[in-house]
Amino acid sequence: MRIRECGDSMLLVELASVIDPLVNTRAIALATRLRDRQARGVRDVAPGYCTIGVHFDPLQTDLLALEAAIADEAALVETMVTELSQAPIEIGVIYGGEAGPDLAAVAERAGCTPADVVERHTARTYRVYMLGFVPGFAYMGRVDATIAMPRHRVPRERVPAGSVGIAGEQTGVYPVASPGGWQLIGRTSTVMFDPTRSQASLLAPGDEVRFVPLAGSCR
Repeated sequence: MRIRECGDSMLLVELASVIDPLVNTRAIALATRLRDRQARGVRDVAPGYCTIGVHFDPLQTDLLALEAAIADEAALVETMVTELSQAPIEIGVIYGGEAGPDLAAVAERAGCTPADVVERHTARTYRVYMLGFVPGFAYMGRVDATIAMPRHRVPRERVPAGSVGIAGEQTGVYPVASPGGWQLIGRTSTVMFDPTRSQASLLAPGDEVRFVPLAGSCR
């Protein structure tokens, strides 16, 4: 583990330089423990794939004490966290057509049919590694390597809410209409983010997700 100062109001805790479910589980657990400590001056704790961002008020925080607390909690998490299985959250998707304008291009690049892309995308259970970009956007992985795709060189100015995309080996759902450069293969009517809910984001880091093709999908 390494702790780095990022400016004067954030510490970046690096657990490992790898995308791995167990490392991610530890990152999430460590972030939870640090939030629960409610250390003076800590404003937010955000887990990533294999890192934790600890945001703090430099006028209220004892930096050495905070770093010591992070090290103590990390040592505890290292000994107690194991990968836990859970029932996946299912998200229904209409693939192709207007709902998935990039599906044909993804299939062409992968050397298969659009139906094959759908089959490969829905065959896996995906882990939510982190939230970011916009509220409720879950970075999930990993897709079948044959359908891993680069982002568009020029992002779209507006991607409809519910759009399901691929970028590299990641997949995700746009929770709100926003600009975006992911390859869009489908769309869901599932509400991914609603600030009026007790848990505004449908998905949280550590969740597991399966996509289910709905009637009207490309065959």
